[in-house]
Amino acid sequence: MPKSLTEEVVKLEKKVLDASLPEDLKNKLKSLIEILSRMASSGSYSSEYEGTSRYVDWIVNLPWKKRSKDILDLKNAKSILDKNHYGLTQLKDRILEYLAVLSLREKEGEVSRAPILCLVGLVGTGKTTLAYSIAESMGRSFARIPFGGMGDALQLRGQSRAFGDAEPGQIIKALRRGGSKNPVILLDEIDRVAESTRSDIMGVLIELLDPEQNSRFTDHYIDYPFDLSEVLFIATANNTTNISTAVLDRLEPISMPSYTDEEKITIGKDYLLPKALKESGLTGELLKIDPDVWPKIVRPLGFDAGMRSLERTIQGMCRLVARKIVEEGNKQFLVNAQNVKDFLPTW
Repeated sequence: MPKSLTEEVVKLEKKVLDASLPEDLKNKLKSLIEILSRMASSGSYSSEYEGTSRYVDWIVNLPWKKRSKDILDLKNAKSILDKNHYGLTQLKDRILEYLAVLSLREKEGEVSRAPILCLVGLVGTGKTTLAYSIAESMGRSFARIPFGGMGDALQLRGQSRAFGDAEPGQIIKALRRGGSKNPVILLDEIDRVAESTRSDIMGVLIELLDPEQNSRFTDHYIDYPFDLSEVLFIATANNTTNISTAVLDRLEPISMPSYTDEEKITIGKDYLLPKALKESGLTGELLKIDPDVWPKIVRPLGFDAGMRSLERTIQGMCRLVARKIVEEGNKQFLVNAQNVKDFLPTW
């Protein structure tokens, strides 16, 4: 075998030896590398090497034993939730109650099973951003799996390495992105999977969300059980009509409310505007908005249950001001009843 190829096999073997893996899985990888070394002399080395190298790379980069330490400070968690989200008192209370249980059980040296929240609400009501905040408040890494339009259960569970273009499923990919075995994984829009494969995907979800089954979840590509029992799964849905009864039985549905105009004004002033100003390179001194014109900003084109239209409107106003400052020089802008239409979308 050419020296360069020998070195590649040695590097592969070192990866395996240095990795923190279950012992039987490590022995399995050693056997694959031994077979690879023997095959090299027969001239079929390169094709086999690619597949084995890719497989080893996935195995050694999964967090088999790595976990992050939970931050179980209720005051810190409440501060983060209040900073990122207006209102939602009932939902915030539910999250703080769970953290309190985790804290007590940790003191007793026990592992607590997390309730699996399913945030149900219309588009733009803050389901996804709330999941980010939960991860931030707990000090856990975060990964999102989009279910919208998912057309094959193999996208979740992976494909066997017997197929040339095989790769792991979204669950294993999320764990690798998260870098720990106890991340927060968002199962986003589980009601929007393709109709033709809904039953298969719901079957995989049952296994993922069942504490009696998910401690030995097996991805077809990895072909070895991975313990998902420490993962905090959070699901979102626009409604529960297309979610199977068996999956719903494993979830705690929580309704995300639509926002009133008064709530939107508060969120727009205190949350969305400061964020949009920062993203646009502006300050509160360069763009001021008269309190009387907020109702027109909140509803320039009709009613929207969520916050996305308002967020886009505010971002558009900030971009317009940024352009004017660049073109006309640094000056202050006041949006009032006389000029508000100049700042709002007209389409």
